[in-house]
Amino acid sequence: MALSEFSLIQRFFQQTTSANATTNLGIGDDCALMSIPAGYQLAITTDTMVENVHFFADADPEALGHKLLAVNLSDLASMGATPLAVTLALTLPQVDESWLTAFSHGFLSLAKQHQVDLIGGDTTRGPLTLTVQAMGIVPSGKALLRSSAQVGDLICLSGNIGDAGLGLKIHQGYTCANPAEALQQFNRPNPQITIGQALLGIATACIDLSDGLVGDLGHILQQSQVGACLDWSALPLSEAVLSYIAASNDWAMPLTAGDDYQLCFTLPADALERLPTGCTVIGKIEATPGLRLNKAGAIHPLAIKAYEHFSA
Repeated sequence: MALSEFSLIQRFFQQTTSANATTNLGIGDDCALMSIPAGYQLAITTDTMVENVHFFADADPEALGHKLLAVNLSDLASMGATPLAVTLALTLPQVDESWLTAFSHGFLSLAKQHQVDLIGGDTTRGPLTLTVQAMGIVPSGKALLRSSAQVGDLICLSGNIGDAGLGLKIHQGYTCANPAEALQQFNRPNPQITIGQALLGIATACIDLSDGLVGDLGHILQQSQVGACLDWSALPLSEAVLSYIAASNDWAMPLTAGDDYQLCFTLPADALERLPTGCTVIGKIEATPGLRLNKAGAIHPLAIKAYEHFSA
């Protein structure tokens, strides 16, 4: 017998216990109920992933479940928020129980890791489309924004860039000696929740890197009405990415490729000693508008452009 919508939810996605005290009522009623602690604001984000747009048709469903939640938790991390709960809407071409078992395992395993409750959502039939709304809390007035970078601030990254872009190229047929790290970053990104929380009260602006360093840093520059110069020699690049650049001369790849889900943030120069462990200074905020790259002493202007779904 085919699974009904409600039995599908109960079998694959209903959690038996809540991970945090803010969840008063989860799956099973018309609405979920949450309590927001006094002195906090609710941070909310939504992301949709569509087959053959955001992921390949043959994508591993367990990795896909992980990534779907990770990209939403990354948005919360960029605001310095503590994740609380998510809703999940699934549009499925058919009920594939083995696919759902693997997908839900990847999704709920990451949710458990970050003490996130799945509190509701929807299922319907159609082309494979996956949507998550994620909610977290941040101390009132303390959220990290894109609009607060100041001239003289340092530009920092929470980790390596370019590995996910290399992972995409490997999926598309590129071969390299050590593909594991790049594929891991592309398929199972790690949301930088802890670093985001550590930046509260320190960073002046922050964004997560979903559409590439140039495009996403560009959002900070535009909303803060400042410019910037990056130092090529300071960029945190893995050996695999450096090898790719040496072989292809495609040095722009780590600057423009998406899906890294690291945090890019600005920091006052006098707060450098408070830079979280593992983070790297890669440049400086300047008064002159635009984005530039210092590469071996030569200054290259960088066009600020992020991925656009509806561009020609």
